[in-house]
Amino acid sequence: MASAWWPFLILSLLSSLADSSLLRSPLKLLEKRSVPEGVIDGIEVYSTKISCKVTSRFAHNVVTTRAVNRANMAKEVSFDVELPKTAFITNFTLTIDNVTYPGSIKEKEVAKKQYEKAVSQGKTAGLVKASGRKLEKFTVSVNVAAGSKVTFELTYEELLKRHKGKYEMYLKVQPKQLIRHFEIDVHIFEPQGISTLDAEASFITNDLLGSALSKSFSGKKGHVSFKPSLDQQRSCPTCTDSLLNGDFTITYDVNREYPANVQIVNGYFVHFFAPQGLPVVPKNVIFVIDVSGSMSGRKIEQTRDALLKILEDVREDDYLNFILFSGDVTTWKDQLVHATPENLQEAKSFVQSIYPRGATNINDALLRAIDMLKKAQENHEVPERHTSIIIMLTDGDANTGESRPEKIRENVLRGNEGKFPLYNLGFGNNLNYNFLESMALENNGLARRIYEDSDAHLQLQGFYEEVANPLLTGVEVEYPENTILDLTQNNYHHFYDGSEIIVAGRLADEDMNSFKADVKGQGAINHLTFTEEVDMKEAEKALTELDYIFGNYIERLWAYLTIEQLLDKRKNAQGEEKENLTAKALDLSLKYNFVTPLTSMIVTKPEDNEDQTAVADKPGEVSYQLPQKPYYYVDGDPHFIIQVPEKDDTICFNIDEDPGTVLRLIQDPVTGLTVNGQIIGDKTDSPDSKARKTYFGKLGITNAQMDFRLEVTTEKITLWNGAVQTTLNWLETVTVTQDGLSVTINRTKNMMVSFGDGVTFVVVLHRVWKKHPVHRDFLGLYVVDSHRMSEQTHGLLGQFFHPFDFEVSDIHPGSDPTKPDATMVVKNHRLTVTRGSQKDYRKGASVGTSVSCWFVHNNGKGLIDGVHTDYIVPNLF
Repeated sequence: MASAWWPFLILSLLSSLADSSLLRSPLKLLEKRSVPEGVIDGIEVYSTKISCKVTSRFAHNVVTTRAVNRANMAKEVSFDVELPKTAFITNFTLTIDNVTYPGSIKEKEVAKKQYEKAVSQGKTAGLVKASGRKLEKFTVSVNVAAGSKVTFELTYEELLKRHKGKYEMYLKVQPKQLIRHFEIDVHIFEPQGISTLDAEASFITNDLLGSALSKSFSGKKGHVSFKPSLDQQRSCPTCTDSLLNGDFTITYDVNREYPANVQIVNGYFVHFFAPQGLPVVPKNVIFVIDVSGSMSGRKIEQTRDALLKILEDVREDDYLNFILFSGDVTTWKDQLVHATPENLQEAKSFVQSIYPRGATNINDALLRAIDMLKKAQENHEVPERHTSIIIMLTDGDANTGESRPEKIRENVLRGNEGKFPLYNLGFGNNLNYNFLESMALENNGLARRIYEDSDAHLQLQGFYEEVANPLLTGVEVEYPENTILDLTQNNYHHFYDGSEIIVAGRLADEDMNSFKADVKGQGAINHLTFTEEVDMKEAEKALTELDYIFGNYIERLWAYLTIEQLLDKRKNAQGEEKENLTAKALDLSLKYNFVTPLTSMIVTKPEDNEDQTAVADKPGEVSYQLPQKPYYYVDGDPHFIIQVPEKDDTICFNIDEDPGTVLRLIQDPVTGLTVNGQIIGDKTDSPDSKARKTYFGKLGITNAQMDFRLEVTTEKITLWNGAVQTTLNWLETVTVTQDGLSVTINRTKNMMVSFGDGVTFVVVLHRVWKKHPVHRDFLGLYVVDSHRMSEQTHGLLGQFFHPFDFEVSDIHPGSDPTKPDATMVVKNHRLTVTRGSQKDYRKGASVGTSVSCWFVHNNGKGLIDGVHTDYIVPNLF
């Protein structure tokens, strides 16, 4: 099973311990303890230091944590670091009692073999996983003998990109206990000189920061230090837990006396370009907005809010239009309109009238936008010097019209001809983000994920602000012929106010005295050329602040930028071109010791008298795709979820019954399969049936033809083959196979039951805190390949495995303004339904994704055949 888990990077590292209570991280303070201050479960973390050196936007960060085991027995110590997704890990070392175990970076396929070998022995898992919007988490744990000391040291590097006029360094601070020596120490060296420098912590007010934070800058140097005392770390004056839990952010910018700056060190150069004071190039912008059924509720509200705010910021000399797509494509106006106050007011009224409906036709919507921009230019409907962009927002995959991603990309690329940058915004996780990103990159734009959260509208506004003010178009950075080798990207469709263009390369002749760099672009009024005369000796002489410079930083900056751009190109390449790009990026990753998507870092640590191997990987962008086949499941309180692919929509309903009731979920007389579920309630039952929570606590799966029964509870799994009984528990990772049957348990997560070429059931285990006063563990049931069951299948869930039709109309505000009501006609019944959202836990109980659905009230009355009490059965088998 090791290879099956590799791509998902569900990663953490837990050592085998005699004391199972140590399986949680001993560094995380869960409650007040009557132990010496700073010591938790016998472990004292006495020092954590984050040391950062930033030279010309390139950041070199070292995180060092030191701990000692003050217990009289071996204990587990865990080291967690959250680092930016844009960073590359370059080194990790583990030192125990003066013996150092270094990490080594290898090609991913080589590392994968070591990883799988270790996993097959039950020893390890990976070390890095995605963590929130901006971060990845590196985690490693090790057993430390009584009285021994351990030091963890992680090094990573990143190029700080300029957004909205500032560079941002983002550090996650989360020690979760008091630490005697805690320090963040940041030194910044910028040859252009520092113009602004600020630092703030999300977890503490400026008044409380007091003497813990110091920040200063003068000339080329800046310094930020955050060094809270034990008392300053306390969550209250008498508390022993820490308030250090949040974001520590440093922002700065540099002087821009000249529009460009070139720096040279040891034969490598970097060219920064960010002119100031240019007039904004007016733009033509088309907003292509997904209004399919899945955008219902909070998503469409936040989209409306964001668009209304964006309309307030549109410049009067801009032109705009809206294209809405669901199953069909509609436009606000037949052509682009001038952003006059009157037109903007009309646009706001249009935005407020947007309501979701139907399927998702991405292909036709984008082609309509491209065609509209082309006609506007050809017919001189917009001024000649305007630049044009397309911004698309979608929350799902294309499922009507042309729905094949590769064909949509081909159509858009051919239609666009590189003329109009395409910016794709993916709302949430239920979409093919890789498709959106590839299509944007090959059309001179970029993709951005909009996270489903309370600030989604601010994320949308923030993106628009980044592209709202183009200062130059068609930017080309040129150098004298035959003087530069291995140049990074040197042409850009747009330069936006507040950003920066960075080009790096290698000098063909290190002995030349000077060279010239030209940046050419089209401004709002005329064509502009910015020329930078570079004196080699003066450029090198300027960089003599050795205390602030780490190694060949410009060479490493060039390598970082080159790898990043090769990986972007690789996303859209095919065949030999992709192989060549991969080879180049891999070679550079290994040469400069970067953990990239092509490499992994092998970490060796001592464990039970033998060295144990683990792997640190760089997770890719999660691109969760809804399955092409319909899916059905029941989970939670208990929520029945029915996906209807013909409608690109989902129906859901609840069953409210007393604990102990057994319900017939699936029954197929042809295959002999039956699935029943027994309801459990919360520990404290409410007399109010509307307030009480019920779940499935036990499932019974029977195959009469195989004389097989399976009982799944939240504590154990019992199998009967005839009269032969086998009992397993959720703490195991095990696969049981026999002719035509496979049962796989993934420790404390889920289990899969597959019947040969037939159906597969996935049971998800939801665990809650054992001492929770109300809630208890429960189960969810997911059906895979339901089409392999017969047409005679029935049951509360099984009856929907066959195609059925429904129509939704009269969508209108309901009692809850975030959940519209509608009329549904289904099975000759006219029902009032409500748009809601449920969770899909197929990826695991902790990785729930939202599923929008039409909720049928009253135990599914009118949707299910008969009434829900018809499905009550006397026992589980």
